Amino acid sequence: MSVLAIDFTPHGTQPGVLFSLLASDSCGGCHSGSSGTSPNYRPHTTWSGSMMANATRDPLFWAALDVANKDVPGVGDFCLRCHTSAGWYGGRVVKSGFGVPNDPVKGANGCLLEGSLDATDFSNDFSGVGCQFCHRLVPNGPNGEPTMIGNANVWLDDTECNGTEGEPCRRGPYAYPGGFSPPHAWAQSSFHEQSTLCGSCHDVTTPITDVGALKTLKLADGTDTSLPFPIERTYSEWKQSSFSAPGGMTCQACHMPDSEDPTATACSGGPSRTGNLPVHEFVGGNTWVPQIIKGEYADTTGVPGSAGGVGREASFDRTVEWARELLMTAADVDVSLLSYTPASGGTAGAISARVRVTNNSGHKLPSGYAEGRRMWLNVQVRDLNGALVFQSGIYDASSATLALDPQLRIYEALQGIWNRNGTGTCDAVDGLGRKIFHFVLNDCIAKDNRIPPSGLHPATIDDPNGYELRPVGASYPETTPGSGTLVNYDEGDYVAVIPPATPGPMTVTARLYYQTSSREYLEFLRDQAVERNIPGENAMCAGEPGRPAVVGPMARSRGAFAYQLWNGPPAGDRIFAHSFDDTVFQQGYGKSPPESIASGSVSTP
Repeated sequence: MSVLAIDFTPHGTQPGVLFSLLASDSCGGCHSGSSGTSPNYRPHTTWSGSMMANATRDPLFWAALDVANKDVPGVGDFCLRCHTSAGWYGGRVVKSGFGVPNDPVKGANGCLLEGSLDATDFSNDFSGVGCQFCHRLVPNGPNGEPTMIGNANVWLDDTECNGTEGEPCRRGPYAYPGGFSPPHAWAQSSFHEQSTLCGSCHDVTTPITDVGALKTLKLADGTDTSLPFPIERTYSEWKQSSFSAPGGMTCQACHMPDSEDPTATACSGGPSRTGNLPVHEFVGGNTWVPQIIKGEYADTTGVPGSAGGVGREASFDRTVEWARELLMTAADVDVSLLSYTPASGGTAGAISARVRVTNNSGHKLPSGYAEGRRMWLNVQVRDLNGALVFQSGIYDASSATLALDPQLRIYEALQGIWNRNGTGTCDAVDGLGRKIFHFVLNDCIAKDNRIPPSGLHPATIDDPNGYELRPVGASYPETTPGSGTLVNYDEGDYVAVIPPATPGPMTVTARLYYQTSSREYLEFLRDQAVERNIPGENAMCAGEPGRPAVVGPMARSRGAFAYQLWNGPPAGDRIFAHSFDDTVFQQGYGKSPPESIASGSVSTP
């Protein structure tokens, strides 16, 4: 069978729905503000700066999509299902749903989407995961089919609300009190209070096609487990943790916290929702890409032929601020002194300290999309005068290079392709020693030392050996012997030599950093575009809606565009300022700057 003939998304509600998904900006009239105001608790306002709202504007997504389509032609259908709800259900990816097949190559490349990267979310397929997608989700299919976890294999309500209201119900956890009713069909939904709804998308498995799993999980020795390969397991990590137990916390509790603003309302003129209005923040740890989207697409009024920009700059800024706030709650770092021998005269001393990183979140830390995502510890020893004596985890911001010293602790998941290089093991690098990130070809896990959440029990009924969730290349002890439940912290011991005559006391400081995308990942996306002859986006999508585009990659490949955004403009590049020919040096967005999560220190006597 031709790969292009494979259906990568055969499950759940399919394109060609009876009731099209309404544009998200149509919800903004009531759910963002009134009289020029835009309260920072309203659903549309808070959603609009999130990566949910901008999933189809993310330049890293597009670069990765091109690699995926080169690896498995047509698999972009699987990727775009999650990233453009309007485009996919509207039949503008691969399956039209209206009896006329689309061009499977251009569809999987995203070339058939309508709208543009810098257009507002009225009738724009680049509007990410829209309001109606989530608020039309139901737990069961039209014939009573059960809820499915992962891969956006969801059931979308496509019937008239109450059989008479001319549109599907807009579902949420809130029941309006007497005397007020919204100007649209609605229904209370307990499903929207459950983490299961989030699990519909936030477990990602190799495509389960109409002919079976694309890839199955292999162990380090090549044993095929027959389990569909687990790409991301954020929901399962939560499900198998103590957070899912009675008295625990749902996904919504952390990622959609209730507003405590005394004036909180969900819509203009609506009832008070103080303490009962989930704020649609949807933030994780990504502070970098929202700034790129804001800079590239929020205001393009000066670009001839552009749509003018999505606006909502304040919402992007709030998303970044909220992500940093959430990161600061994700972990604790504690440092304890194990031994200390002061330096004296011509004799060197020594110091040993233990650093514990405790995961406070409801999933592995870090979780989600593994490619390029990581945390690491920077540990420093300084003397009485603050002079640096020892350091592990040195990061050079100018080159985005993390020095790989012998004591470095990096928390990450490295997925790979078994025996790719003839090694008889899980290869996460190519023949040149470069890290590889082949999202849809991966079939093994070379490393996963991410810190478990509290109470993580990797084994399940369907996976009794815990292959999907267990650490790889790392060991986390059980909370009690034989329990199968892992501790939610990592401990590492650091040893440093103190040069002779170094004045004490000494201070050991440990800092935990998080990074959205590593240098290796951006270089991989760039190199793949070159080595596999991926064309510029306008050439790839020539003749299709909105082409040639006047913003985004344009003549560049998506991989080259992502890398240039990461690398910034060449030194000395000049842009015109408001006054004639002012010299302004454009700084770019930085190389996915690391975010500080937590720190701890201890001093010797």
